[in-house]
Amino acid sequence: MLAHVPVLLDEVVEMLSPRNGGVYFDGTFGGGGYTRSILESAKCTVVGCDRDQRVLCAANELREKYGNNFKFSHAKFSDVEQILKNYAIAKLDGIVLDLGVSNFQLNDPSRGFSFRHSGPLSMEMGLCRKSAMDIIHEYSEQQLADIIYEYGEERFSRKIAKNIKKNLEKIKNTEDFANIIRICVKKTGRTDPATKTFQAIRICVNEELVELKAILDLLPILLNPGGRVVVVSFHSLEDRIIKTHFKQLCDDKNCADHRFCLLTKKPLIPSRSEVLANPKSRSAKLRGICKV
Repeated sequence: MLAHVPVLLDEVVEMLSPRNGGVYFDGTFGGGGYTRSILESAKCTVVGCDRDQRVLCAANELREKYGNNFKFSHAKFSDVEQILKNYAIAKLDGIVLDLGVSNFQLNDPSRGFSFRHSGPLSMEMGLCRKSAMDIIHEYSEQQLADIIYEYGEERFSRKIAKNIKKNLEKIKNTEDFANIIRICVKKTGRTDPATKTFQAIRICVNEELVELKAILDLLPILLNPGGRVVVVSFHSLEDRIIKTHFKQLCDDKNCADHRFCLLTKKPLIPSRSEVLANPKSRSAKLRGICKV
């Protein structure tokens, strides 16, 4: 099994409330932590999905253990309609998404997600059209600045973009890229100056916010009455999108057949003990919604 600790596991499963005979969609399968717990909590079916083909080993393990109660697709979760069609599933009783980067992605230098390891400037989760290296070479200075500002909320975005384009020939790997960024941003506190820019480029490479908005738009037609959606996010951009979309679904008075109610007025966050055991969980926020 891939080394990844699922965040807010007990809270996610409790909020999802799996029932016997239900059908659930784990759109970010990863190491299979959520899926396993869902299958253990009720006699149900879970359709797992992940864009990273390196999770196939973990998926095969669960397939052997749970048989027809577990199905898996190597795909992006925005393709959920086609995935369900492939398995002749009409509607879902629940959806779970963990929007964080998996530990096995972050800790693998060959994936290029982290500035803590020197590796190829990739940042691809899987099924991507461009790598990080493609983006810094193909996008204009203004486009890079916009991406870094919008997706990284980095106030030095223009200075960073200018320095990236100026030093393209010097950027061969993640370490080079991080050093080019660090020249432009003064370090404050414990946060590495490259953090926000790495986040921004990663989001762009994987079209993460586009993916998120796509599946949120589909919720009314994906769920059975009583169906629940539980989403764990790790930065403010994602959380704002989820919060806004959930509120719009609950406030929509024009669709009597598509009424929703919030399961969380405020997001749930990890306990102190979970953060101590898994420091990467500290920024996690869990929100839930239910189709009435």
